[in-house]
Amino acid sequence: MAQMKLEIGGRSFMVTCQDGEEAHLTKLAAMVDGKARESGDPAGLNESRMLLFTSLLLADELHSARAASAEPAEASAPAHPDPMDEQAIAALEKLADRAEQLANSLE
Repeated sequence: MAQMKLEIGGRSFMVTCQDGEEAHLTKLAAMVDGKARESGDPAGLNESRMLLFTSLLLADELHSARAASAEPAEASAPAHPDPMDEQAIAALEKLADRAEQLANSLE
């Protein structure tokens, strides 16, 4: 297992991943960081709220992408999903679940 330091929303997180997955995790972290910065001033939010809002923005983007891809797919032959997209979706769903758990623990 590899350990990595990720910067998201101006905060540092130490995470572990499978050996060889570092580049993929770095790419995902960059996506999450971009959304975290869109959610407003990260200094004004605690870590749980920042992750919650970031997860909601990513979930909204994922929902829109799924809805957009479902419309043309209905009219054509079923497409084979890209395994990297499926991994990204799974990672985003895990992040959203974790952010929700953190937000619930604060309430």
